Amino acid sequence: MEYNLEKLPKEVEEVIVVVNYLKKQIMEYFGEEFGGRKITYVFQEETLGTGHAVKICEPFLEDRFLVLMGDDIYDEQDFLNCLNKNNCIVVKEIRGSFAGGKVKLNKQGFLEEIIEGKHEEGRHLANTSLYVLDHNFFKYDLALLEGKKEYGLPQTLAKMARDYPVELEKANFWHQINDLEGLNKFKKLLKASQ
Repeated sequence: MEYNLEKLPKEVEEVIVVVNYLKKQIMEYFGEEFGGRKITYVFQEETLGTGHAVKICEPFLEDRFLVLMGDDIYDEQDFLNCLNKNNCIVVKEIRGSFAGGKVKLNKQGFLEEIIEGKHEEGRHLANTSLYVLDHNFFKYDLALLEGKKEYGLPQTLAKMARDYPVELEKANFWHQINDLEGLNKFKKLLKASQ
């Protein structure tokens, strides 16, 4: 989280952090301000998915806002590139098989659908879970994930994309962290680049 917060562009004036797991440690570490930006904490009492996490932030959000996952690592330039768009999803081109959200485009080159799961060999656009959204997102009922008690942000965004174009921005860099192994791998990458 600290790495991403340090890379946010100056246009981002305030940070809203949705907390549940390890909330006390996160709040103690970052406090009420970090890097000159006010931090507001929103409590997700029950983990009901990324769509629900954004929905509970609605009272604190202005017309356009940036959404990112606290456990993924993003590139500073990718933040800047997607801020130039009204509604945007940042994607990473993947060659080979992968597990996650595969982004499907419509004929105009905008977001059509995000398909979760394991994807076979080939060339894919993966959802990095970095978005710029506007308040139109809140017009749509949250998409309930099949077989789960969670509401998906990507699936809700795909509903919105039927009415409001969602542009794609290709990522310069994205590192997904799902566990300690992924975190250690990123630390090695970071050390090697210094």
